[in-house]
Amino acid sequence: QVQLVESGGGLVQTGGSLRLACAASGRTISNYAMAWFRQAPGKDREFVANINQVGILRSYADFVKGRFTISRDNAQNMVYLQMNSLKPEDTAVYYCAAGNLWRVAGPYDAWGQGTQVTVSS
Repeated sequence: QVQLVESGGGLVQTGGSLRLACAASGRTISNYAMAWFRQAPGKDREFVANINQVGILRSYADFVKGRFTISRDNAQNMVYLQMNSLKPEDTAVYYCAAGNLWRVAGPYDAWGQGTQVTVSS
């Protein structure tokens, strides 16, 4: 099974940018569709973006369209989430996930431990 570790979170001001990274180990991610989810305090986990195995197909939640970009580097076993124009409501723990299907609903075989993103107003 693939193991996922997120990094790149932190504290940023409104309008700032962050680039999250998800490092995979144990198996190549080229067999997996990859996704980012987030969970804010007191809220359910929600879908942010996903990308298919070869990086051609992407989908985004409406609330991040035009601001966030998901990408992957299968040779490096890495997935990224570039986040621009951040807003306080983007504050959440961000999770990386791997699944066999390019589908928001998954199912997902593996999850990372999450990285905290805090956007100050």
